[in-house]
Amino acid sequence: MAIYRLENSRLGICVDSLGAELKSLKNLGNGVEYMWDANPLYWNETSPVLFPFVGSLKNGVYRYGGKEYAVPKHGFAKDMEFELLRQTEEELSFLLRADEGTKAMYPFDFELEIGYRFDKEEEKKLVISWKVTNRGGQEMHFSIGGHPGFLCPPGGKGMQTDCRLLFDTKDKIISSVVGTGSLLSERRRDYPLVDGMLDITENLFEEDALVIEQDQAHKVSLCDSSGAPFVTVSFDAPLFALWAPAKKGVPFLCVEPWYGRCDRETFGGDLSQREYGNRLAPSETFYAEYTILV
Repeated sequence: MAIYRLENSRLGICVDSLGAELKSLKNLGNGVEYMWDANPLYWNETSPVLFPFVGSLKNGVYRYGGKEYAVPKHGFAKDMEFELLRQTEEELSFLLRADEGTKAMYPFDFELEIGYRFDKEEEKKLVISWKVTNRGGQEMHFSIGGHPGFLCPPGGKGMQTDCRLLFDTKDKIISSVVGTGSLLSERRRDYPLVDGMLDITENLFEEDALVIEQDQAHKVSLCDSSGAPFVTVSFDAPLFALWAPAKKGVPFLCVEPWYGRCDRETFGGDLSQREYGNRLAPSETFYAEYTILV
């Protein structure tokens, strides 16, 4: 396990080789930190990458090729040591390859590359990239997602209820409700927006994460009480989640771009039938990225 650093004239980041996890995003001018510090009082992670599953499997298992496999919630990549692939003045890149341990849980020969770089035109924008390659001889099925936790407000001074959410849609967002066993229920909840804004209330996450599907929005900003953004997450993912522990006084909030999600409570299919699942033919590569602007 090692910590790697990358800086430009405005921002500095720290990335842990364990999980290739972003641990710090700091304004070098005023020293303000934007990332949650993994304090186990609330949540002992900062920005895990979710692979090869996002969320929970029904009964903690999935079926593929006539066999049943057990995988922990959000997959195993976040708990594995990545190899440093590239380190330049402009980029950090990490690589995870399948091994006998991963194949006992997930029988595919994969490579997962996670990259961090600063945008060349906007110095206060960080680009996070995921590259998944199928190195095996059979079709590969997977999900991938981000889970970055942002101090809310930045610097850790205050509570999340001092902040607001701004979406690139105006009228409302519709959340699928997480139910029993961290699986998706059939219920929906509407959240009316005022000029794209939603207040963060103490009970916003009392039923777990808000799961916003079907390309409803592709940009989410955390804003101060006046509506001024201090963190903006932009993505092309077809769905995303908002989450914080259902406790009063929590000083952070997660904005999570997802290519995949948990099973439904009613799901009874195999791996190939999971909603929002991704497929790769042999030697094929999947690429996606999202950005954080501060």
